[in-house]
Amino acid sequence: MKMLDEYGKLKARIFFISYEKEGNGSKETRPITFAFNGGPGSSSVWLHMGALGPRRVKMGDAGEALPAPYQLEDNPYTWLAFTDLVFIDPVMTGYSRPAKGEDKKQFHGVKEDVQSVGEFIRLYTTRYNRWLSPKFLAGESYGTTRAAGLSGYLLDRYGMYLSGICLVSSILQFETASFAAGHDLAFALYLPTYTATAWYHKKLPADLQKDLQETLNRARKWALGEYLLALAQGDQLSARQQEAIAEKLARFTGLSKKYVLESNLRIPIFRFVKELLRDERKTVGRLDSRFKGIDRDAAGERFEYDPSYAAIYGPFTAAINHYLRNELKYENDLVYEILTGRVQPWNWNTNGRQGYVNVAETLRKAMTQNPYLKVFIANGYYDLATPFFATEYTVSHMQLDPS
Repeated sequence: MKMLDEYGKLKARIFFISYEKEGNGSKETRPITFAFNGGPGSSSVWLHMGALGPRRVKMGDAGEALPAPYQLEDNPYTWLAFTDLVFIDPVMTGYSRPAKGEDKKQFHGVKEDVQSVGEFIRLYTTRYNRWLSPKFLAGESYGTTRAAGLSGYLLDRYGMYLSGICLVSSILQFETASFAAGHDLAFALYLPTYTATAWYHKKLPADLQKDLQETLNRARKWALGEYLLALAQGDQLSARQQEAIAEKLARFTGLSKKYVLESNLRIPIFRFVKELLRDERKTVGRLDSRFKGIDRDAAGERFEYDPSYAAIYGPFTAAINHYLRNELKYENDLVYEILTGRVQPWNWNTNGRQGYVNVAETLRKAMTQNPYLKVFIANGYYDLATPFFATEYTVSHMQLDPS
């Protein structure tokens, strides 16, 4: 779709794939869902070919890649049964590109991205006569950041009220995922995901290895209680107190007490994925910590690659390129950008001041102004990119109407 400014100048071409179910009443009033993935820099291939679309990539029972030749199959769980679908590739992802001579910076930032995707949604809604339709957004990872931002932008700029938003692997308040020096909150909010990962790989003590839900509840309580309080004391924590906290942190993470003490009671994600299975010379995944990887050696504090991403990158790339040409009969010789760094540098400034991105407040305002807006949030226990406890923390601090 051509994106023009108000003077008719071409700014970008945004690639999308849409599906409408025929023979189900008037399309003008049928629900429609606009879906996108994250990154920033990701195309919509993951939600399209892995979750919501009518066709999906055939994978193993545990979500692992199967050997070539790769296969597509009908998706019995497609959302097309109850909503029309529009999969959006933001500028520089998929086949979407800025127009010749246009600076890509105008699309690559928190605000810039919301504005360009928001304009696409407005244009699609107008061109295909969907203003009366109940409108939904589905975003994954950074796509949840975009969706929350759009909830306010579409309302304020175009008077477009959404009926619902689905946030998959939510990240709305980036303070909750920052391991910056002197910033301790993320260490506490990541802890339950570390615990779930260690539980899955059978690295916890026997009493914590029994029931996952009970263990996670204990991890939640300790993380925001004794652990965070200890971190807040910084260097004022006595040696005896450090020993006591290290003992408990080792229990909840499956790491050695010695390693925990050497890490100053603070375990960033990339140290954790390298350390947990170091004695097996293995690493664990970031997107899905149930996956194991093998590095060149067992030294160092970062893995060489994310084994959970490696399991899906090849099959999904092959599938979307085949699907477009052979099933949808669409031909384009450009590279279909699955997940690209070409969107960098990304402008993280949202309000002209320094600080962490926080679109939870944008979502809160949209929900307040539009009481019919419903929000569904799904996070995974084994997701180290967007930890579930950080989402729980964010939502519990949105100060929503309790009714």
